[in-house]
Amino acid sequence: MPDYIAVGESARDLYHHRNVTHLSASQGREMARPFAQITEFGNLNFHSNVRNRSAALTVCAGSDRVRQSSLSPRQQAILDGVPATLVKVQRYLDRAPIVCTRRTMGDNSVFNPHCTLYTSTYAKDTVRIPYMWGETLLPYRPQLPGPELAAIFVPEWPERERQVLVFPEDGVTFALGSDYVGEAKKGCLRMAMWFAKQEGMLGVHAGSKIVEARGPDGKLRRYSMLLFGLSATGKTTHSCHTHGLEDEGEEMDVVQDDVCFLREDGSALGTERGFYLKTEGLDPHSQPLLYHAAIQSDTVFENVMVDAEGHIDFQDETITSNGRGVVQMAHFAPHASDTINVPPVSELDGLLLVFITRRNTVVPVVSKLNAEQAAAAFMLGESIESSAGDPRRVGESVRVVGTNPFIVGDEAAEGNWIYDFLQTHGDRVQAYLINTGGVGEIREKLPDGTSRVRREVDRIQIPETSALFRALVRGKVKWVDEPYFGTRVPAQVDGADIRRFDVESHYSQQEIGEYVDALKRERREYLDQFPTLNPAIAKALAD
Repeated sequence: MPDYIAVGESARDLYHHRNVTHLSASQGREMARPFAQITEFGNLNFHSNVRNRSAALTVCAGSDRVRQSSLSPRQQAILDGVPATLVKVQRYLDRAPIVCTRRTMGDNSVFNPHCTLYTSTYAKDTVRIPYMWGETLLPYRPQLPGPELAAIFVPEWPERERQVLVFPEDGVTFALGSDYVGEAKKGCLRMAMWFAKQEGMLGVHAGSKIVEARGPDGKLRRYSMLLFGLSATGKTTHSCHTHGLEDEGEEMDVVQDDVCFLREDGSALGTERGFYLKTEGLDPHSQPLLYHAAIQSDTVFENVMVDAEGHIDFQDETITSNGRGVVQMAHFAPHASDTINVPPVSELDGLLLVFITRRNTVVPVVSKLNAEQAAAAFMLGESIESSAGDPRRVGESVRVVGTNPFIVGDEAAEGNWIYDFLQTHGDRVQAYLINTGGVGEIREKLPDGTSRVRREVDRIQIPETSALFRALVRGKVKWVDEPYFGTRVPAQVDGADIRRFDVESHYSQQEIGEYVDALKRERREYLDQFPTLNPAIAKALAD
């Protein structure tokens, strides 16, 4: 390891520094309020200069266990400059005005990371960062077991030197030149997932819920559900949706919408009380639960369009398509869980792992997966890029292991963990791949190497996807073999015209063959990057 400054010790020392002001939750709101727009519902809406995570400028520093397998030239330059950068940062922090906020991530007897956020307030409006970040986590309770984590924000750092330096082993992250709240939120979650892995758990980028549904035999069954997905694929939408479960005794409780720590017994430890949802296109008809929660007065918005009279327009993406809001779980009542944790599989009728993708050609809208296929779906993490990640690549195909851009360390080990987990629990854990995009898109290549859409996708709508979820938990799907990827697909689904998404209705057999072959080839090439991945996983969905 390079001779870095002892970042962990420096962060702990910063807490007692003379220029650090300690901020309570109520103080944070009052200090931030003058810099906000007030909406028609009494919300505070803030605007940031940086409106997405600085993923391309993020590096992990430390031992070989945490280094990224590949770095861009810009990332390599950032990593090479870490020692000098830390000296500059330390010198600056000794003089800059700083506010400090402490919160605890989790509410259990096992693992609760304690998070301290330091934010330079050279520009006074940046006090909104600790305020919004603090609204996502729980009150600071040092008596609970868990590691100490620190995130240090210097938003006014020169734009040309913007970077995010992660020291997972020390539990410290520096965000230099960004004032985006999502960077603080994910910075702490990234480090927490690393520490969870050292405890034998798997930090997953997944929403969670508890569902009680009536099966074909008339009996009520209780399931937990983990929904994996990248931003803008529908993870939050469907984590916070009732799916029309309205029969007598049926129920759905929202537990989490982002990250939890999956344990070998199938329990999942939650992290947050406030959900940092993407507000793009938020609609009261297709997303009633989310919309109701979002317009409560204690929801805090970031980069949402609010006009001069305070009216919110979730459809207006002029400023950015990555508008955000911190929504309190209590506002999902009567569908709010009384805990942020999911119980072990042994206390339920089963666990459903749902991998959400967004694809537009030949991927079925829902597939039932065996253990090997499920682990492959986890490793492939297929979707399309959104403005939350890299706005320059919005709409492009992307693959991210575990649909989790925040994995630190060996990614193949996480796929192997999931495979072992599925084999251990057998039929008590069911896995599905749900495509919230659609089928039928045709693109044509242009001379400059880019492409354009020649025929639009036949898109699946939220009510139709909701019908799929409802049928899954009720056990009312008749499955048939799917000929292209070796999975199983539904012959019919109540409430959704599943035949509309038959690939044979959109493409010729030659076109289907070309799309399927190309997708399998891409998958093989991607999985070949992971030599320690169980071979059974590498073959599934790619052969």
